[in-house]
Amino acid sequence: MMTADKLKQYIALFGGVLGAILLFLQTLGINFTWFTNDSINSFVEVLIAAVPFVLVIYGVYKNTYIMSENAKEQEELLKKRGLK
Repeated sequence: MMTADKLKQYIALFGGVLGAILLFLQTLGINFTWFTNDSINSFVEVLIAAVPFVLVIYGVYKNTYIMSENAKEQEELLKKRGLK
């Protein structure tokens, strides 16, 4: 099962791979002004910050009753039984 911590580890691993690619390109004498350690760190930080946001959006999506006909029927049943 994918947890938030596991997802953050994968993002950090991806950042490490990008760092290795940067070092490899630099050894070949290829430099990009936009591809630096700072840009890699910024990109990884944005991805890590997005993890809680995505998890919250997924939770809201899964817990709303407007997504499918089955969910709408379930909401009506809950209302009839006084549970909602």
